[in-house]
Amino acid sequence: MLFGLSVPSLLLIAIAIAVIWIYLPFLLVAYGRLQTSNKTETLAAPRAAFDQLPDYAKRATWAHQNTLEAFPIFAAAALMAYVTDQTSTVAGWAAIAWIIARFLYPVFYILNIPILRSLMFGIGSICSFTLIGLSLISTL
Repeated sequence: MLFGLSVPSLLLIAIAIAVIWIYLPFLLVAYGRLQTSNKTETLAAPRAAFDQLPDYAKRATWAHQNTLEAFPIFAAAALMAYVTDQTSTVAGWAAIAWIIARFLYPVFYILNIPILRSLMFGIGSICSFTLIGLSLISTL
């Protein structure tokens, strides 16, 4: 048990939180669209008006896109761990670490701190692969 939750419960909660994390960077993108000189065009054709966005909003868009790419891997890994009834604290901490790393990833992306952004990407990837590995080992 971690934080008073069973590891399987923690895995499902982590997936739910991860869904929310996908859209957090997009709040800054929306704000950035309001900062452009031609708000109507930016809102009517957001992809076509990407070049008009402030740099932080461009980075927030890229962070949002990367999170969309990272989520399916984590969701599959967490579901694998859930289905194989992982109860080890390693699985629980991997899910928690993924949530923290993927929360910080867009923060460092938007603030333009590439080394910390890359570190968070790496930590998140290791967490997903840890959950996959634990699941595969338990089926042997």
